[in-house]
Amino acid sequence: MTKGNLPMASIELAPNEKIYADSGCMVYMTGNTVMQAKARGGFLKSLARSLAGENVFLTEFTTTGGSGIVAVAGPVPGSIIAKEIVPGRAIFAQKGAFLAADDTVNMEIAFQKRLGAGFLGGEGFIIQKFTGQGTVLLHAAGEFIEMNLQPGQNVRVDTKCCVAWDESVIYNITKAGGIKVMALGGEGLFLNDMTGPGTVTIQSMDISQLAAELIPYLPKSGGGGSGPSWSR
Repeated sequence: MTKGNLPMASIELAPNEKIYADSGCMVYMTGNTVMQAKARGGFLKSLARSLAGENVFLTEFTTTGGSGIVAVAGPVPGSIIAKEIVPGRAIFAQKGAFLAADDTVNMEIAFQKRLGAGFLGGEGFIIQKFTGQGTVLLHAAGEFIEMNLQPGQNVRVDTKCCVAWDESVIYNITKAGGIKVMALGGEGLFLNDMTGPGTVTIQSMDISQLAAELIPYLPKSGGGGSGPSWSR
């Protein structure tokens, strides 16, 4: 994987090996690589995946006549992380985090088990679930940090900053603090409450936060703003 805020992952494929990726994320591939759009799992499952922020059709890559390379990148500045999926252990991820995976990894949608997490947790009711065996690449804005929580160990995270977590992690919602902190602290009203055992992947910035910070600096038509006025 390349470094920096615009990372790209280069995936080496063995002969006849197959991976699948989010539509439109391919940057380059070797000439012996074949690319096909597929509704993996059938149309209904593909339609369900769209509820979790993914395209109905995913792109499958295979090689002919030897090994090959496929490079993929996310749609916004951020980070890419590789997560290993093992049989019997699932990983959950926020909507739109999927980038690419081995053909042996299953991507499904899942629903938050608690109403509070669905309404207030930042990820919504529908999230992504990965099972099977192999590697999945996830992408999100900002930098990543992974916290390996021991049994009973707890971390509280901004509701927009949870990228992925093991199925074994207990996910709850808690108030950000007292009334004064909730009203004036700038951290929102609620936090994600994550309790181990398991790994939690956290991003430093959500794309919606970045967009909100940039809005005051965008050109405005018709004047009246602090930035320059542009017309076509």
